[in-house]
Amino acid sequence: MLVDDNAGQLKKFQKELSSGTVSLVLLAILGQARRPMYGYQIAKQLEASGEGVLAGKQSALYPVLRNLEAAGLLASEVEPSVSGPPRRYYRITKPGREALRAWAAAWSATRDCVDNVLQGGVS
Repeated sequence: MLVDDNAGQLKKFQKELSSGTVSLVLLAILGQARRPMYGYQIAKQLEASGEGVLAGKQSALYPVLRNLEAAGLLASEVEPSVSGPPRRYYRITKPGREALRAWAAAWSATRDCVDNVLQGGVS
């Protein structure tokens, strides 16, 4: 039973941790992209770069993308697709790049602090 409890707690922790970082990662992916990307491309990039750590259901990305767009950090355009329904392509905006810089700095400071504590740096 303890193993099941630990597995459940780990899964909950991973979900909480990833929900707080998905926006940062999406901005980073789009900030590094040479051209606008649609949801499936972004999901595949997440899968490829994170060894499954941040990979989840593709449908879970869309609300985050919409929230980032509503905040003015992303912009999107719908374009026809040769192989199916139209696709919504996302790109980072200037305010999005500014947010990305600030969020990346906050992430680095948080990561450094947590790493320090985990390595016994607190007395």
